Amino acid sequence: MTPPREAPDERARAERALCGLVNGLAQRIGDHLRDHAAGLGLTAPQATALRELTGPMTMRELSERMSCEPSNTTFVVDRLERQGLVERRPHPTDRRARHLVLTPAGTLLRERLLTLLAADSPLAGLRPEQRNALQALLEEALARP
Repeated sequence: MTPPREAPDERARAERALCGLVNGLAQRIGDHLRDHAAGLGLTAPQATALRELTGPMTMRELSERMSCEPSNTTFVVDRLERQGLVERRPHPTDRRARHLVLTPAGTLLRERLLTLLAADSPLAGLRPEQRNALQALLEEALARP
């Protein structure tokens, strides 16, 4: 037995409601990041870069993780470098590339940021299995062309 098909208006209403929820959650997560970044003397893009710098990586890798253009990432990293939070080092295998590496001060600030972000995250009220289910559903939706 095949499931009943949704009427076009019902489907559009459901999609609009779901998109509103996803956008609302994204807004809350962005506000949360901006609030904590400001408290640490960072901009939201700087906080995002610190959050995403999980180890040495190229500017291109960081740009992909931040979902932004390399030129914007360069601007952000330049500021983090001037603040003594990030260093550019030679890439171990590619003479043309540079590795971005957190300084000791950058590592400490990143740890502080991650603690603050986790403490009262808009997702903090979800149980681990709920977060995993939400992640799986979002990954599936994003994987479709």
